[in-house]
Amino acid sequence: MDSVGVAAAAAPDAGPGPAWQSKCPWGAPSTSISCSLADVMSEQLAKELQLEEENAAFPEVVAAAEGPFITGENIDTSSDLMLAQMLQMEFDREYDAQLRREEKKINGDSKVSISFENYRKVHPYDSDSSEDEVDWQDTRHDPYRADKPTTTPKRGFIGKGKDITTKHDEVVCGRKNTARMENFAPEFQVGDGIGMDLKLSNQVFNALKQHAYSEERRSARLHEKKEHSTAEKAVDPRTRLLLYKMVNSGMLETITGCISTGKESVVFHAYGGKSATEDKVIPPECAIKVFKTTLNEFKNRDKYIKDDYRFKDRFSKLNPRKIIRMWAEKEMHNLTRMQNAGIPCPQVVILKKHVLVMSFIGQDQVPAPKLKDVTLSNEDMKKAYYQILNMMQQLYRECNLVHADLSEYNMLWHDGKVWLIDVSQSVEPTHPHGLEFLFRDCRNVSQFFQKGGVAEALNERELFNAVSGLNITADNEVDFQAEIEALEKMNEDHVQNHGKKLSTFSSDGDPPIYDE
Repeated sequence: MDSVGVAAAAAPDAGPGPAWQSKCPWGAPSTSISCSLADVMSEQLAKELQLEEENAAFPEVVAAAEGPFITGENIDTSSDLMLAQMLQMEFDREYDAQLRREEKKINGDSKVSISFENYRKVHPYDSDSSEDEVDWQDTRHDPYRADKPTTTPKRGFIGKGKDITTKHDEVVCGRKNTARMENFAPEFQVGDGIGMDLKLSNQVFNALKQHAYSEERRSARLHEKKEHSTAEKAVDPRTRLLLYKMVNSGMLETITGCISTGKESVVFHAYGGKSATEDKVIPPECAIKVFKTTLNEFKNRDKYIKDDYRFKDRFSKLNPRKIIRMWAEKEMHNLTRMQNAGIPCPQVVILKKHVLVMSFIGQDQVPAPKLKDVTLSNEDMKKAYYQILNMMQQLYRECNLVHADLSEYNMLWHDGKVWLIDVSQSVEPTHPHGLEFLFRDCRNVSQFFQKGGVAEALNERELFNAVSGLNITADNEVDFQAEIEALEKMNEDHVQNHGKKLSTFSSDGDPPIYDE
């Protein structure tokens, strides 16, 4: 009996089973049923035939051992969603395998490697890798995490005979020092010394360690200095708080911005508000002078204040940072004297620590130009010279002050007259260097106006005698300065012996008289 006959004989005895088992592929074809063309073109008939084929190929209940399309245990493949997920998973695995091959091809033996981890479709622990394929996490090379040098055993050496290596070996110590650099502060860049197999001697390592420690301490000092001192624009947190209080109290309406910067202070423009007391009037526009609280700019300024009798007793007792507040207080007192004498200068509004509020010399946020920046006619230049000469005499005789930094940089031209500013360094004539400062001011004023074409401008020696009232007759500048130093020495000795300063000047402008 042939195979077709065996299959046909066994078919009736077979039990109920799937439709695909009831039909033998070697059996005789069944007789076709004739149908019309309309039935063949019918969509309903096509759907019914498709449904029968799906039911025959994918029955609802299929044993786990009988299904030829089953790829896992207890997985229902009758759902199109499940089949789609399985196909997508297989595609993702192939995609990740391709990414791993691309990584290996691009990286090669390079110390700098790239990774396509962010582009992977399947998480590493979900990947079904073969036994000869290692996980990508194990093969990934990190050049910044090289193997650290092995530690020396407790016995202090390794090896035997000629190959013995102690803990004092140059190569071993060098690699250990390189590894110990990782313990430095994060701000100290050490690089990838281990990856480059760098070997540092003990001398170099100790020097780097000390430098790293010094840099760490310096960084801490700079941070503290920035927090407790004014920065380049002089507005640190404490200064900002003082300005906020002035605005909140109504004394100032608003602060517009910076109008001038200098070595020792910064000047801001502000619109004045209302005063808490009726007797004090705040000008419409104010100038806020903020003294920088850094001590670098005041190292050569102590000579202006430590020998001033008004602050001499307080100078040695205060913290150096508080000297800056004293500097602001000194300018306030000097401006008050000048204002009482009728000298054109800013009017003092209030002093808060190192912040001095004054009237603004200018208009509509535009400060008055300095005398060196303004172009004056010959008549105005001559007028300005005589005005400055008169102010210097008033400052010396009525205010008992010497400007000590008078030049075209500290004189403003506003409303057709000269205004004096920046008098924080002004001292009294009884100062040990008061006459020297006066002679320097006379030199600056004389040179500026002589260059400006004022024929009536006196030279520095004549101007000094005209301002001070002293009749120093010297043929040259060297002898003139020698007589000035002699007068200062005489005054200093008198103050040290008798504890008294020069007597007040008489109204007719006579030279100062020393009390014996």
